[in-house]
Amino acid sequence: MKGFTKEIKIALVAIVGIVVLFFGMNFLKGVNLFSSDNVYYITFSNISGLTGSSPIMADGYQVGTVKSISYDFEKRGQILAEVGIDKKLKIPQGTTAEISSDLLGNVQVDLILGEEGNGILEPLSTIDGMLNAGALGQVKNMVPQIEKMLPKVDSILASVNALLADPAIGSTLKNAEYVTKDLTVTTGELNTLMAGLNKAVPGMMSKADGVLDNASATMGNAARVTDNLSKLDLEGTLAELSTTLENLKTFTAKLNDNQGSLSLLMNDPSLYHNLNSTIAHADSLMVNLREHPKRYVHFSVFGKKDK
Repeated sequence: MKGFTKEIKIALVAIVGIVVLFFGMNFLKGVNLFSSDNVYYITFSNISGLTGSSPIMADGYQVGTVKSISYDFEKRGQILAEVGIDKKLKIPQGTTAEISSDLLGNVQVDLILGEEGNGILEPLSTIDGMLNAGALGQVKNMVPQIEKMLPKVDSILASVNALLADPAIGSTLKNAEYVTKDLTVTTGELNTLMAGLNKAVPGMMSKADGVLDNASATMGNAARVTDNLSKLDLEGTLAELSTTLENLKTFTAKLNDNQGSLSLLMNDPSLYHNLNSTIAHADSLMVNLREHPKRYVHFSVFGKKDK
């Protein structure tokens, strides 16, 4: 560069600086001057702050940028955005675009891709766009409802303030404190009771086991008794008992009949009186025999019998 004058050198440095500044600014904007993206057009009625170099997203991935935005002054409400989209992305027919923004105010265009198999949009085609207000839009829609609720909230707060100013609240809180203390004491007593029960439970369980063992033994004895009863000839026993009852009925009938000896003995009073008289005479005879035995039994060797 020895042949260049000082002015030429300054001019060359200025040109290089301008070129670097141009490419740097476009790089910061996300515009790649050396890329050969497909150009499409998106129509909007409201861009909500969309600017050049805003990202174009498809399924959350950036596939292009907004190159320029033009407003149709003849047809009010028609805004045309020129976008550059990566050639690798094949945009199906029926694809739409929406402008969305986050809470920080960052604006982007989301492509809602159509169904595959409907054909592919050619470059320079126009895509229908719309505005998606996002979270801010939802908050904006809630503002009228919030405004309607504010008077009710004020009345509620006034009622709460009046309630808190009531002296009865203080006494109620004191009563709640006393109740809490009583509950604490009751809880302690319950804990003591549960501790005693926990100590007594093993003994109770052992006694219950003993009772169950005795019950098992009793059930075993009952089972053996049942087996023995099942082995008895109940039908034969009942038959013998029935025969015995028939014989007893026959015997009773004979006793009631006046023709039998036992019946006459039981039913004839003269026989009773005769028998009683006979016993009386026999008793008198035994007395006389005991008093005068020689009248009835006499052995004489030398003399005659005493009369």
